[in-house]
Amino acid sequence: MSTKGITIEGRVVLVTGANRGIGQALVEEALRRGAKRLYAGTRQPLAHRDPRVTPLTLDVTNAAQIQAAVEKVESLDILINNAGLALVDDLGDRAALEQHLAVNLFGRAALEQHLAVNLFGTYGVTRAFLPLLTRSRGAIVNVGSLSAFAAVPVLPAYSISKAAAFSLSQSLRALLAGRGVKVHIVLPGPVDTDMSRGLDIPKASPESVARAIFDGVERNEEEIFPDPMSASMAESWRSGAAKAFERQNAALVATAPVTA
Repeated sequence: MSTKGITIEGRVVLVTGANRGIGQALVEEALRRGAKRLYAGTRQPLAHRDPRVTPLTLDVTNAAQIQAAVEKVESLDILINNAGLALVDDLGDRAALEQHLAVNLFGRAALEQHLAVNLFGTYGVTRAFLPLLTRSRGAIVNVGSLSAFAAVPVLPAYSISKAAAFSLSQSLRALLAGRGVKVHIVLPGPVDTDMSRGLDIPKASPESVARAIFDGVERNEEEIFPDPMSASMAESWRSGAAKAFERQNAALVATAPVTA
């Protein structure tokens, strides 16, 4: 498989969760870099001034909407699975926090909801668009979180879902390499979006994160650390035992049939 990254200029890109935050910034940055066509997947109707943007009604938990989106996309070079869910509390009120912990975070319904979006949504969209990506020998970019490495205790359902999505991405990377499809995993720290609005901590801007994501894709970085907090972990991850073990396990694919 080529070690050369994919440039954005002239490419067809699809972004899920494209209406705000990192997703919206990814749309604008892809256009700035000369994307030929940008499919913007959102749950609510979206209008955009740039004629290169084609809105798609796309709830990643809705199989019918995923299939309808596939039928509207003629070709695809880069799929960005950005749509995500995080139940966040501002931690400012103890009674509210206790209720949040008891009901939202540790409840089965909350865990299932997070998995439905962050894990199975990513899986379902990827499977649906895989034939197009295989044809173009394109790339999948899964926007994850540093919580995949170390859980955020007040967000266990979110952390569990991101850890699962990280493992899914590693598996897809190994299984799809033979088809020429690259898989990138984005591991941001706190970003200044609606999800983290109530957290009084340093945050990266969505625009800077979007730029770093596309820089990482163009440099063919398997894991993309797009902000100062995550970047501080990049070298230790890339040279560490866990990454070496991933590469070792990926070699097993050569002796097994591709099933993804």
